[in-house]
Order: sequence, then structure tokens, then C-alpha cells
Amino acid sequence: MIIAIDAMGGDHAPESTVAGALEAASEWSDITIKLIGEESKLAPLVGEGRPNVQIIHAGEVISSDDEPVRAVRRKKDASMVVAGRMVKEGEADAMISAGNTGALMTAGLLVVGRMNGVERPALAPMIPTLDESGRGTLALDLGANMDAKPEHLAQYALMGSLYREKVHGIHHPRVGLLNVGTEPGKGNELTKAAYPLIAELPINFVGNVEARDILDGVCDVLVCDGFAGNILLKSLEGTAGAVFKLLKQELTSSFKAKVGAALVMPQLRGLKSKMDYKEHGGAPLLGLNGLVIKAHGSSDAAAIKNAVRQARTAIESRLVASISESMEQVNQQISGKRVTD
Repeated sequence: MIIAIDAMGGDHAPESTVAGALEAASEWSDITIKLIGEESKLAPLVGEGRPNVQIIHAGEVISSDDEPVRAVRRKKDASMVVAGRMVKEGEADAMISAGNTGALMTAGLLVVGRMNGVERPALAPMIPTLDESGRGTLALDLGANMDAKPEHLAQYALMGSLYREKVHGIHHPRVGLLNVGTEPGKGNELTKAAYPLIAELPINFVGNVEARDILDGVCDVLVCDGFAGNILLKSLEGTAGAVFKLLKQELTSSFKAKVGAALVMPQLRGLKSKMDYKEHGGAPLLGLNGLVIKAHGSSDAAAIKNAVRQARTAIESRLVASISESMEQVNQQISGKRVTD
């Protein structure tokens, strides 16, 4: 299995990217990691004696300030573009980048290419949950597309269900539709039209889900348009950060509070770890004709290593091929139904 990593993308690149790649290469001998970036900066970090780690030189970098479409089209030798081209041409089985999200989405569409039958690829990060299983919720789309049609949400539901089954080993994952109420008739025109389309799919659709219930683990896959999904994600991140900040203030406000804090510190660390994005690796861009994983911009070595683990599992389970085959079958069923009607 060959995994290409955009070594220059991310807030802490290339140091954290290389460190995470080296840890992954040491743990899994059945993978070859190709670090894409400026060789003069990567070589000292990689060192010697790494048979399953290779450096592929790329002389340009797409920064967070670059306009995505222009950057992808003009910077042909950018590390992100080179990694995408390797996936497109079969030189890599997957690519990982912690760089500019918009640019990665553009590179996915223009370089890797869209899967047949998928109109809009979706960004699908994990949302941690507080239920006993702790297996989180895969949510899509959380920002790749601000607007969506009912058919797009149905495609997200199918792709998300397959991802959780193939990568996370969840049998018959529960799929929910983000809405303002649980009744089938609730919502705006988009969710009302999407509901019956999702209900007809060969998945375990549990109906509408309210935002307040997501952290309780009421579904394994959450479907929404990118606008609502990104607002949901930022709200959860902001709330979690505020809660931990308040806890820190209260637990250090007096000597008595500090003593109590020392007693509960292991539990607090466990809770923080449970809510940490680093534990979940990255967010796949589902619907592309190749495996592309978006790591968090501030990913450290542990997050990069987990993204490699995620990619490795997806490759082993033939995720992209499975989604493609399922999309083709569903589209044939829809076409056949239209002919019959």
C-alpha cells in the first residue's frame, strides 16, 4: 500500500508531518509512505535507514492564503497537486494533506477526479460522542459544498454508511438526517425532499436527528448540507473549547479547588482525549475517484499517524471501489424505477 503525504501542508509542517509519517512507517511495515515536498527540508527530518519512506520533490506549496482554484491550476509542482496526481495516475493508493481545505477539495475534483454517479464529493469528519460506545458520528457534508440538492444528501447518506461499515467495522450503521425536529415532515424544502430519497436507499435510515442529540450518539452517520454542517462543527468546537476553559478557571481559582482538580485530573484528561480530533485521524473526501484524506490544519505527529492508519484501513477494505459499485447499483435502480414509472 502506497500512501502519498503532502508534507508541506498544515500549521506545523513539515516537522509534525514527517514525524507522524515516520511513526506510522515504523508501526506498519506493509505500507510505503511517499512524502511530497521540498527535498532539502524533508531529507534532514527523515534521516537514514527508512526503507518504506521515500521523498518525492515538489518545489511549490499552496498556502492558506491562496485562492484554491487558481492555486491548483497554476502551481502544478505544489506538493498537494503532485500528491493528487500520484493518486490519479495509480502511483499511490491514497493521499493525506493537512493543507488548505478549499485547495484540497479543488485538487480532488480537478486532479484526482470525481467518481462516476457522484455529483458532489463531501467532507466527512468525525464528531466525538459521549455515549458508552464512544465510536463517534461521521458527519457529511461539513463544508465542501455550501449548497446541496436532495439527491446530493442521498448520495452522502450512502457513502457515509459504506465508510463506517468498511473503515470502522460498524455493521448496519445508523444514518440520520440533521433537522430541526424528528418528525418526517419537519425542516426546510431541502430536508423535506431529501427524506424520502434517503429512506429508499439500502441503508439503516433512522430518520431526522436534532443537533442537541448528536453528542449522545443517536446515529453513526449524520447527513446535512455543507452550510448547516460547517456551522454545526464550528459551534461544537467553540462550545467544547469554552467548557474546558471554564473548567480550568474554576479548578485553579483557589487552593481547595486545586486539591479537587488533582483528584479528578485523570478523568478530565480522559474526557479531553475523547473529544480530541487528533484521535480520529482525518476527514475523507468521499465521492472522489481515489482516496483523499484531509487532516486537521493544526495536526501534530499523532494526528498524522492516525490519518495514515485511517487510510491504510480504507485501502484494505476497498472503500473507493465499494462506494463506486454501490453508487452504480443505486443509480441503475433509480433509472429502472423511472422507466417503470
